Amino acid sequence: MTKDTDSREITLDILMEILERGNYSHLVLRQALNKYQYLDKMERSFISRISDGTVEYLLQIDYVINSFSSVKVKKMKPVIRTILRMSVYQLLYMDRVPDSAVCNEAVKLAVKRKFSGLKGFVNGVLRNISRNKESISWPDDSIRYSMPSWIVSMWQETYGKETAGIMMESFLKSSVTTVRCNFARAGKEEILQSLEHQGVKVSQSGISDGILYLEQYDYLESLEAFQKGYIQVQDLSSSFVGEIADPKKGDFCIDVCGAPGGKSLHIADKLQGTGMVEVRDLNDRKIAMVQENMERSGFQNIRAKVQDALVLDQDSIEKADIVIADLPCSGLGIIGRKPDIKYRMTWEELKSLAALQREILSVVQSYVKPGGKLIFSTCTIDKMENEDNVKWFLEQFPFDSINLEGKLGRELDSPTMKHGYIQLLPGIHPCDGFFIAAFQKKAGFN
Repeated sequence: MTKDTDSREITLDILMEILERGNYSHLVLRQALNKYQYLDKMERSFISRISDGTVEYLLQIDYVINSFSSVKVKKMKPVIRTILRMSVYQLLYMDRVPDSAVCNEAVKLAVKRKFSGLKGFVNGVLRNISRNKESISWPDDSIRYSMPSWIVSMWQETYGKETAGIMMESFLKSSVTTVRCNFARAGKEEILQSLEHQGVKVSQSGISDGILYLEQYDYLESLEAFQKGYIQVQDLSSSFVGEIADPKKGDFCIDVCGAPGGKSLHIADKLQGTGMVEVRDLNDRKIAMVQENMERSGFQNIRAKVQDALVLDQDSIEKADIVIADLPCSGLGIIGRKPDIKYRMTWEELKSLAALQREILSVVQSYVKPGGKLIFSTCTIDKMENEDNVKWFLEQFPFDSINLEGKLGRELDSPTMKHGYIQLLPGIHPCDGFFIAAFQKKAGFN
């Protein structure tokens, strides 16, 4: 058994879990890479690239297969369908693997998985695609960007065709790991030296002093800077929540849907050892994720508890200087990191998430002291979940918008910031798609 075949077999199993059994791509891939730690860095990179790429380009890949196969993708046996999908991704997007090798390895995989009778079919379809791939063209933007057509239509209507195209193209580009520095744990120079000493390629965001981009490392958990709590995985867009919250020393903050705790740790860092951040989430599993990050960071001014955000906690009414409400959403802003989101989400689900956000906001707004702040955020770029809910919230509750102009630096200033919110768009802004709105509770109301 060759190493290449090993890698492809592992990739086949990963893709079967994601595409045929409906498991989450980022979780399946992480579990597999943890299981096969003995593989070298290049092999794990190969597995990640094909797994992520096949999921990202799935609509496009299926269009290509259907164009060259007498049997349509939906009618194929799941193993054969998956072998063809991962092989077509390699033919179209991985120059370093010769087409002949892709075809041969696909045939070997079919035989290994007890489909010897279909090896001629697999070989014929792939060689036909290989011979004709330069002449393939895309019939529409849904296939071109491998994005469900209902999402394409929604974004083109909201943002215009050009902006929607830039966003969808950005999702297909490879992303780097973004981390935020915990400056209470170590200074910038010490963090940079630690990372560079371990051979990590580090670049800076140029927008936020505390955000770094990491490449060419093996395992995040193997980095000293991660082990010692100097860095925390967090996108630039998500770090803006802490900047906009702008806590004062001694503040009490509640993060109502806080797992895995990135935003709360940022606020704890900003409080410089004072005050308290209470991170809440729905169940023990989520709180365990928070506690793991808390222990690594070493902050003493943060605690975690299980609390359903939909259930009013009487003891918290008007106790918080700041409430962070980073709420469940469609996740359409982070498709670049979790590509299967676009296939899972539906218009009906999107509407129900927008309604759920309203339910949670109705409860958690009561925790804010008069004069205190509520920061509402999502990792989506959908108007119904974002701007529409801001408008609804201001009509329902005694809060004013907080002017955000200048809070994130001049290059990110947007006309909406004076109205208390910003919609960050992937490909347009240098970060994930993300939405943040800030409200201040009027004095004299409860």
